[in-house]
Amino acid sequence: MPARQPFTALCQAAARKPAAGRADLHLHTVHSDGAYTPAQVVDLAKRSGLAAIAITDHDTLSGIAAAQAVAGSSLEIIPGVEISAEFNGRELHLLGYFFRLDDGALRAALERLALHRADRFWEMVERLKQCGVSLDKEDLRPHADAESLGRRHLAEMMVKAGRARSVGEAFGRYLRDNGRAAVPKSRLPVEEAIALVRAAGGVAAWAHPSYDCNGDNLRELCRLGLGALETAYPGHSAGRIQELRTLAAAFGLAVTGGSDCHGPEQPRRAVGACSISVNELEKLRQLALTSLKS
Repeated sequence: MPARQPFTALCQAAARKPAAGRADLHLHTVHSDGAYTPAQVVDLAKRSGLAAIAITDHDTLSGIAAAQAVAGSSLEIIPGVEISAEFNGRELHLLGYFFRLDDGALRAALERLALHRADRFWEMVERLKQCGVSLDKEDLRPHADAESLGRRHLAEMMVKAGRARSVGEAFGRYLRDNGRAAVPKSRLPVEEAIALVRAAGGVAAWAHPSYDCNGDNLRELCRLGLGALETAYPGHSAGRIQELRTLAAAFGLAVTGGSDCHGPEQPRRAVGACSISVNELEKLRQLALTSLKS
């Protein structure tokens, strides 16, 4: 059975130990660069025994309502997003939770990012052509209308069209940072991204913090309104998770975490493979409620 088939992932989810009372707060769908529909993510979450999930597509909110529509009463769908931000000249991914879905300012900012993503996508198509890698309209059709286009979409199209043997090869040869066909992504200043999430009644968290997550940077981000740190993440060792938890406690930050699932091709990032407890989720929720009152 092909490893990328959704049914295979369902079987893997059924075989895993239930994660009752836990929440996976980092999940992607076909509305950005994920392989699962929101309904499939919901189904996998229920099979994994999760109590709550957050759909955190890149720079778009369009998958949240679809997940909420099929979730029923046994699974909470928390509004989420992963925003492309910039801090000290470097990219920083900012997770937002519990914000109002109808907030005009947040939606307008995300729409600007999505428009730039589309322009960037077609510029990379043109750069690939200059590298001798042409993709025709049929090759581009599967993802070209996605709300939040990215390099992964283009890499998958290259594989399907026979222009690369794997997504990894497409990135390695053309689409990696500073690659021959890569185009820099538009990013919001982190202070703007945090302010938008907070003004919409939400909590802002630093996603999969890198090793420049230190006291000086956290002090500045906390001053700007950062509320949480993603400590539970598939790429983190046990030691790194504990280190991040210690930093979060030292700066009075809530903790969050999730699988960063993009589809069935990475089992260690399966829905529910990485999560936080419902008690930790409640601390995030209370932080959002406190922010609304202040």
